[in-house]
Amino acid sequence: MDGTVAIIGLGSIGSMALWQASRLSDSVTGFEAQTPGHARSAVGGDTRLFRMLYRGVPDYYPILERSRDLWAELEEETGQNILTRCGGLSIGTKDGAYLSALLETTRTNGAEHEILSREEMAERYPQHNLRPDDIAVYDPNAGALRTDRAVTAAVAAAQANGATIHTNTPIDGITETADGVVVTSGEKSWTFENVIVSSGGWSQQLMPDYLKAATQTKRIFLTWFVARNAEEFSPEKFPIFIRIYEDRSMYGAPAVDGVTVKATLDGRGGPTPDPNAVPRELTPAEITETTETVTEFFPGLFPNVVRSDAFPDLFTKDGNPLLGRLTENSRIYCATGFSGGGFKNATGFGQIAAHEALGKQTFDGLDFVRPQRFKTSVRIQEKH
Repeated sequence: MDGTVAIIGLGSIGSMALWQASRLSDSVTGFEAQTPGHARSAVGGDTRLFRMLYRGVPDYYPILERSRDLWAELEEETGQNILTRCGGLSIGTKDGAYLSALLETTRTNGAEHEILSREEMAERYPQHNLRPDDIAVYDPNAGALRTDRAVTAAVAAAQANGATIHTNTPIDGITETADGVVVTSGEKSWTFENVIVSSGGWSQQLMPDYLKAATQTKRIFLTWFVARNAEEFSPEKFPIFIRIYEDRSMYGAPAVDGVTVKATLDGRGGPTPDPNAVPRELTPAEITETTETVTEFFPGLFPNVVRSDAFPDLFTKDGNPLLGRLTENSRIYCATGFSGGGFKNATGFGQIAAHEALGKQTFDGLDFVRPQRFKTSVRIQEKH
């Protein structure tokens, strides 16, 4: 054996799984096709939103609580400022579908929040150009995560704990045997007791057919704008935000660099056949819709895209991650398919993956993320 556990892909989730595994075992190895935090991975783009308020499966909330605590632990352990705690806004039509669903989940979880009327929003956050029937829900525990800093800090912490790292080592095959899992990269091979696959948009090549059929690599693009008055969009004055209507949707983060504001269209990811060849340039249609939305939402931003980029990520059919062993007794553990929304929970998901791959219990109620759910659905379809 070359180790107790190997983590393939040291991006958003893999870096955190490596860090957590290194706390549990002195025989941990990480493989990265390029280098941690490289510019083409889904880590790219400088920031991601951290928020405790969301709409959807209530079982995410305990993971969010754990993730919040672990982000603080990573900061304390590495001395890095990773989570800029600036609060968050969810903005939409009063009694509309978006905020109604968000508040239903929020009340189920008992998450701390504050409902702001249009008048209160206009007074506290005048940067937003509001529609007549707008309201907002404020999340005091939200903020902006510095992605590159988070990933490199987690990998450094794991190395300090004794983890071994192989960079510029793309993995082209994993084979489960009676004794362990053989990992190959070109002519090199290693054998581990357990393997965690966390290679994001590159994960499909290492998956069984039933998971290939349930997933798709998509291109996510991000855009930034210059503020007319940067101070108005500083983290002290401008929380992270998500605005969703029937015809417009956007999310973003304050000017953590003191100059540019991230403001990006929500839910516009399109299929990309090759994660190594994601088109980085925006199309004319993407530029037009982005600038039109920014023009309406933010008079305080110059309506010109000053920076943009695009990255691959793996999406599942139901939008929930793949987190768990391929089968009950498999030595291969999936930690991928986070569908463009995994970074806020990266520490929590990483801890779950590391603990479960090493045979330790974590959370109950995780059936909604288990890979076997898609195997079951395939069997049902075959019967019909």
